[in-house]
Amino acid sequence: AGNARVVRPRLSDARFFFEQDKKQKLEARLPRLAPVVYHNKLGSQLERVERLEALAGAIAAQLHGDVAAAERAARLAKADLVTDMVGEFPELQGIMGRYYALADGEGQVVADAIQAHYQPRFAGDALPAGNVAAAVALADKLDALVGFFGIGMVPTGDKDPFALRRAALGVLRILMEAPLPLELPWLVDTAAAGFKPGLLTAEGFAAQLQDFMFERLKNLLRETGRDGAVIDAVLALKPARIDLVPAKLAAVEAFRALPEAEALAAANKRIVNILKKAEGTPGEPDLALLQEDAEKALFHQVVEVAPLVRSHVANEDYTDALCALAGLRAAVDQFFEDVMVMAEEPLTRANRIALLAQLAGLMNQVADISRLSA
Repeated sequence: AGNARVVRPRLSDARFFFEQDKKQKLEARLPRLAPVVYHNKLGSQLERVERLEALAGAIAAQLHGDVAAAERAARLAKADLVTDMVGEFPELQGIMGRYYALADGEGQVVADAIQAHYQPRFAGDALPAGNVAAAVALADKLDALVGFFGIGMVPTGDKDPFALRRAALGVLRILMEAPLPLELPWLVDTAAAGFKPGLLTAEGFAAQLQDFMFERLKNLLRETGRDGAVIDAVLALKPARIDLVPAKLAAVEAFRALPEAEALAAANKRIVNILKKAEGTPGEPDLALLQEDAEKALFHQVVEVAPLVRSHVANEDYTDALCALAGLRAAVDQFFEDVMVMAEEPLTRANRIALLAQLAGLMNQVADISRLSA
């Protein structure tokens, strides 16, 4: 009876707020977002909604989804913030937006996206379902990340007042687990383009943001039990497509189990060190300048394997690509045993460096396998 006396008036208030809120459509509430400050350097909530609308539409277009539905959901996504219900019960933001959207006659996809755009709210939370909801959710998180990094408000230590780590993990999980074929640099650049010129003044913020996200991704993958060396090998190349990371990790794990893996990883590490010391940008190796049998043999094997590896990579068959590379092990070993790379004659030296650069480029199609070497 005591509990009832407390709960009943709260439920009565909620019913009243709900009935009152339904008298005004979400669309009609948008002007009330204009005086609501999102951040003093990033403008109002209404300005943010306009950015979200454009960004969600652009993402939906990339996904070949319903652009109009994504734009509509993004336009209405924050309107419930100025309802009486959410004012009284802030934890219902998004949830009430969905109910009010349905009451206004909005489509089911739009209404569901309004609620789902906050997801995932925490570790293990469900992801937004469908391309429209995913587009709006990504837009919401990317706008926050780009905006705050763009004005230099970067998380430091334990301080993260704008929950940017959670936003970054949300973006990564949506891209990787949905999965969605979107490039991270494109997402960051497209989000940044939505801000007024001169607003994002922090130098190099886009690269800083991507590094921040790869650090979050590294931690996320380690929590799943993945080997640290394998994670480092894949993420060292800063893959643009986060959705392809799990397949690349699986490929590197399979490659690591091959008997040729350790020797090739060590050879690749040696190649990387040689290329760091080389002057200028290596060109294409010239067959006519090759002198030793071992370098000729390696050249021909690289020429033979290269199209096969590139084809496997293009088809996202990363395990097959690395297995094809494993066949180069004997030729690579013989090359380093018989050939002096840093020859005194400049053309010979440059040509051998060019051959190694071509080999390194081929070996790093999937991951930086030199990181698998002790």
